[in-house]
Amino acid sequence: MTSRPRPIAITHGDAAGIGPEIIAKLYRDSPESVRDCVVVGDVAVMQRALQLVCDPQTVLGIHIQPLDDLKQWRPQTSVLQVMQMGEPLSVLQLPAWGQISAQAGRLAADAVIWAADAALQGEISALVTAPINKAALSAAGVLFPGHTELLQDRAAKHAGVAISDMPVRMMLANRELRTVLTSIHVSLRQAIEAVTTQNIVQTIQITHEAERLNLGRAPHIAVAGLNPHAGEGGLMGREEIDIILPAIEQAKRLGIQVSGPYPPDTVFMRARTQPDRAGEFDVVVCMYHDQGLIPVKYLGVEHGVNLTLGLPLIRTSPDHGTAFDIAALGVADPSSLREALEMARRLVSNRLLG
Repeated sequence: MTSRPRPIAITHGDAAGIGPEIIAKLYRDSPESVRDCVVVGDVAVMQRALQLVCDPQTVLGIHIQPLDDLKQWRPQTSVLQVMQMGEPLSVLQLPAWGQISAQAGRLAADAVIWAADAALQGEISALVTAPINKAALSAAGVLFPGHTELLQDRAAKHAGVAISDMPVRMMLANRELRTVLTSIHVSLRQAIEAVTTQNIVQTIQITHEAERLNLGRAPHIAVAGLNPHAGEGGLMGREEIDIILPAIEQAKRLGIQVSGPYPPDTVFMRARTQPDRAGEFDVVVCMYHDQGLIPVKYLGVEHGVNLTLGLPLIRTSPDHGTAFDIAALGVADPSSLREALEMARRLVSNRLLG
């Protein structure tokens, strides 16, 4: 750990998508909102994004400061500080907007790897990741399908343990609802196979520890069932009886405040916090990806934040993708990135206070 101020790193994501644009809009609209940040990626990518979102007169007043060493960083609003990954790209080398490219995938992965390692070494306080494209990662030869798996690998290497000994979970959160997934980027068939008592207990434990730090108290965790009506007493499947309920009972014996399994079609309504009432639960543990992400995203992607739980670092992200279809149109909404940045700051503050 260093005694000097530590920035929050924002990786600009896939250079062909909207990640650089939403970062540029945050800086254009409120330079103070990224005063404590450093963008990780490529200077030319960010210059192009600023030119996209700023009128010619505004662009003249915006300056980018390239960094090749984090020791050069200091909090300021007069420039957008960019930690350059590798050799800077020229204008002619920039990936085309809205197209899958190995070049963009490699740049995005390199930025995440650098930022993850910096966080693990205590050089940055948190990591906020703009969207990456899984097809671009694959084209670049990256062996991991997304941020979560890539960060898990770096953390495991840093700790000197097998990746299986660094279990992580994905949380999607907004102001009304928080969900955590038992499995992440696998097929639905594989996700059902991953519904085991061991995996569910592990998910509950990771959720409990993360939310205890986030909330400053023990959370009340609800667990969703797998089958319609949570199996209806075994009439629609026995997973709730044979797998999920034993996991809940085991977690209770560990002192965790957890209940369920609840019917998936009603548990999210019960957990949702609204202006006139708090939700019954702080977070819902879900059995697979779409079960947990659909209700949160339906409430509004502009406020959604993706968090990776179980890592020895703070990582948040907008809850949307690269949106290649609107890249270069200048219409991307930076609200989710703003929420991700604010949540990262709150988590850093909570950890310092804790």
